[in-house]
Amino acid sequence: MRLEAITWERLADRLADRLLDLKPADGGARPRVALDGAPAARPGELAERVAQALQVRGRPALTVGVEGFLRPASVRLEYGHQDVDAYYDGWFDTGALWREVFGPLEPGGDGRVLPDLWDPVTDRATRSAYTLLPPGGVLLLHGPLLLRHWFPFDLTVHVLLSSGALRRRTPESGQWTLPAFERYDRETDPAGTADVLVRADDPRHPAWNG
Repeated sequence: MRLEAITWERLADRLADRLLDLKPADGGARPRVALDGAPAARPGELAERVAQALQVRGRPALTVGVEGFLRPASVRLEYGHQDVDAYYDGWFDTGALWREVFGPLEPGGDGRVLPDLWDPVTDRATRSAYTLLPPGGVLLLHGPLLLRHWFPFDLTVHVLLSSGALRRRTPESGQWTLPAFERYDRETDPAGTADVLVRADDPRHPAWNG
């Protein structure tokens, strides 16, 4: 696949321009966008840039991080602090994401989205207030392993790191998760299935497939 060099600022602008005309496939009023990538790829930073670019264009946007929907420690750490299969299959509360994020954005939904649910530091509910995403607003959900859950995204963006770059940019405390991303690549092929691919091996010089 041929990739074109681009700056993060131009990338955010180009994505925002594309999202202006994006219509939900299910007939709803609020498009849902995935910004998928390992923590080391920093998909949340791209989500924030796109949100700002949309707001400049008069389009409301809400960024939600999947890391805010972790399961309680008693559940996600049941098999230890570094169990790769548990990280892959059980760390993130996909049921809560369906209920609190995607459900309100379905046709006829009220648009009241819970931006986060669980604080991993305190291991308690965040008790965050619901945020209203008005009709025409765009949900930007960012985080790892997003494309394997059949979430109803209207556009998917995958921020790709080569295996070497992923290893270099993942801190020592997170190295144990790397086999989960290898499995994700094998089973889901996010680089091949995402609508938009962004390569970020060099964080100063991204490239994308346009």
